[in-house]
Amino acid sequence: MSSFSTKRDSPLAAQVCGAARGRGDARGPAPAPAPAPAPWGPARALLPPPAGARGRAADRRKKKDLDVLEMPSIPNPFPELCCSPFTSVLSAGLFPKANSRKKQVIKVYSEDETSRALEVPSDITARDVCQLLILKNHYIDDHSWTLFEHLPHIGLERTMEDHELVIEVLSNWGMEEENKLYFRKNYAKYEFFKNPMYFFPEHMVSFATETNGEISPTQILQMFLSSSTYPEIHGFLHAKEQGKKSWKKIYFLLRRSGLYFSTKGTSKEPRHLQFFSEFGNSDIYVSLAGKKKHGAPTNYGFCFKPNKAGGPRDLKMLCAEEEQSRTCWVTAIRLLKYGMQLYQNYMHPYQGRSGYSSQSISPMRSISENSLVAMDFSGQKSRVIENPTEALSVAVEEGLAWRKKGCLRLATHGSPTASSQSSATNMGMSVPVHGDWMSGWMAIHRSQPWFHHKISREEAQRLIIQQGLVDGVFLVRDSQSNPKTFVLSMSHGQKIKHFQIIPVEDDGELFHTLDDGHTRFTDLIQLVEFYQLNKGVLPCKLKHYCARIAL
Repeated sequence: MSSFSTKRDSPLAAQVCGAARGRGDARGPAPAPAPAPAPWGPARALLPPPAGARGRAADRRKKKDLDVLEMPSIPNPFPELCCSPFTSVLSAGLFPKANSRKKQVIKVYSEDETSRALEVPSDITARDVCQLLILKNHYIDDHSWTLFEHLPHIGLERTMEDHELVIEVLSNWGMEEENKLYFRKNYAKYEFFKNPMYFFPEHMVSFATETNGEISPTQILQMFLSSSTYPEIHGFLHAKEQGKKSWKKIYFLLRRSGLYFSTKGTSKEPRHLQFFSEFGNSDIYVSLAGKKKHGAPTNYGFCFKPNKAGGPRDLKMLCAEEEQSRTCWVTAIRLLKYGMQLYQNYMHPYQGRSGYSSQSISPMRSISENSLVAMDFSGQKSRVIENPTEALSVAVEEGLAWRKKGCLRLATHGSPTASSQSSATNMGMSVPVHGDWMSGWMAIHRSQPWFHHKISREEAQRLIIQQGLVDGVFLVRDSQSNPKTFVLSMSHGQKIKHFQIIPVEDDGELFHTLDDGHTRFTDLIQLVEFYQLNKGVLPCKLKHYCARIAL
């Protein structure tokens, strides 16, 4: 028996077609499926219905269609769920738009080891992270705040450039390494743009082509930023031999193509020069404990480290004789590696690559702050002080008055109450009122950010070096040799100098002096403020104070 059935005549096809008709397919009525044979008996021939019955069935269908058309339409309370059977049930507009910028959580540390976790986008720069922390902690932005990459297991640290992507740097860290990001000030980050004469000593700089006359430090800096010409940095460095603990003193030469060393004395002939390292795929780090961790001959070490994660064997360790030499090498390598990008970071500190633009995160002055004026309320009528000099003197007087009130409060909290003192005096007892008042007066300097209580000379030097060997960077600390004196530690000429602050007593009053009593100050705050405005006996004015901040 031949069969003329097709796939459409199958029971599965009939179910699909029926479901399509139930959904209201707009492609026209589907043909009626052939009835499936009954499973309990043989198939019987289907005879067409009589003409009368067929007419009555057609009339009933027309009447049913007319009743449906005359029924009132009921509004659909869920129109968004009505859609084509070939589209998604829920509209794409109902879902929140996915953010293409992925976010990650990073942890940033301060010098006192306090930390703060930040959720940042994947394309955030080092400058944007600094700006975020400045705003969250209400710090003053003087463009010196910097992120540092700290590698404690090998004793290295480097300044992260403002344009570097933070997440990209973190992706190069090993899983088991305890590396950290530190947030602190670095006054020397762009100091070479302001005072290039301190960074490029004459005996370390030469030129590949002959020059007419002397070249100023500013011209040397412009040569570093130019792609056509460049100066050569040369000098002796201690280099650690690969796979050994020994160090060897070699003559090095820095060019735009990389760092080379001479195999024959100080010869610069190409046949005597061998390639040491390039800086396109490497970062320059400063050694924090070169003598202890790597057996370096001095404390002025630096090294090249590949961008990708690697062990101590991949490091190319170098060591200079003095800090000025190390600063010159590191600064020149930064300029040759980044070029004009460093200058753009210096000139436009708020041009971030991520969404934290200057409009979104830079602090703006309010209308009330811009409309502030100096007022004088000493007379019967108040008046506006229009003379800037007079306004400044009034501000100084108010500051001194506030300081005296603060000292009296400290003395009150640190000494017996006034009522007990008066009662003790009436009873004929001797009360050291002057000494207690002086102790409160002397204690006010401890609230200042530039004062560091009970730190050693070595710790003071470390803090100043960390925040940049720029002229005028300073701090005040307690003296270890004499408990009654203080020490002013400051940077000048890329060297750290210490000056003892001696107490002087005159007519029962105690003063502080740096010049054997010729200039006297009632407290350390007056002393610091004076030398911030006047050089005096110091090699330069006090400019930037070293402070330990907490996140």
